[in-house]
Amino acid sequence: MQRRTSLLSLAGAALMALAAVAPANAQNAVEKQLSSDRFTIVSPFPPGGPVDTLARVLSEGLAKRYGQAAVVENMPGAAGNIGIDKVKRAKGDGHTLLVVPAGNLTINPTLMPNFPFDIQKDFVPVTMLAKAPNVLVAAPSAGIKTAKDLVAQAKAKPGTLSYASPGVGSGLHLAGELFKQQAGVDLLHVPYKGTAPALNDVLGGVVPLMFSNLPATLPFIKNGKLVALAVTEAQRSPAAPEIPTLAEQGIQGVAVTSWYGLLAPAGTPPAVAEQLAKDAAQFLAQPEVRERLKAQGMTEATMKPGEFAVYMRDETAMWARIIKARNIVAE
Repeated sequence: MQRRTSLLSLAGAALMALAAVAPANAQNAVEKQLSSDRFTIVSPFPPGGPVDTLARVLSEGLAKRYGQAAVVENMPGAAGNIGIDKVKRAKGDGHTLLVVPAGNLTINPTLMPNFPFDIQKDFVPVTMLAKAPNVLVAAPSAGIKTAKDLVAQAKAKPGTLSYASPGVGSGLHLAGELFKQQAGVDLLHVPYKGTAPALNDVLGGVVPLMFSNLPATLPFIKNGKLVALAVTEAQRSPAAPEIPTLAEQGIQGVAVTSWYGLLAPAGTPPAVAEQLAKDAAQFLAQPEVRERLKAQGMTEATMKPGEFAVYMRDETAMWARIIKARNIVAE
């Protein structure tokens, strides 16, 4: 009887050992596969911006991690669609990756009638990489110091205050539309062809207000050329903790954040996506990388692939409701 018990114990121990070895073997197989070839990280926008910064952080990390060359390809054009298309057509083996801002993934599918991609079918979500809060700013000449001031003025003179945006259907335009809806005010939208000309006119006092990315406006806020009214995020930004949120000022439901994600082509195995998400989290958690992101107003915000897929789905549905309710059509 004792011998039988001992044999059963040995068998159980052997099974437990095998169970522990199997995941390790699978992990090793994924790492070996990722170490087998060079990486291409596509940034569908020009060098120098937050997308490019994140792509370069990834390229540096992947090169060290897997001992392979990791090249960033900047492929601007067609509102990012040229670079996105390259990744769509690539082999799903984890060696061609896309770093892309939120708007291309969650706004454009509804906004553009002939949007050429099915994000859910053409790509595998890997992880969100970083967030950069949007900020509501005013020209000093407008005499508006807080979001409460803005609401009071807008209600006193409906339709007379205007806000600039980089263009119809941009995330910053939609942030303004959501603000109008939640605050119960009427603001006049003034679209521009890009962030730079819109910001220039707010700096010059031509247009009094703008929703902008914090990285683009932070230098002007610090030197007093713009007044920061609020960040459009649930919590204050570590990059500018002195700026209050809209919620703190009584305006709920306008948590709109600029974020950047990492995607792989369709067909990429789940285990590969999971490993790349873990790698990205490790790279972005390094203190020197956090400082690099902070300098651009960004904070690390990684997720597991499944969590990222749900986040994208929910945000796409939210923007679709706003676009349809406001009858917004791309120019």
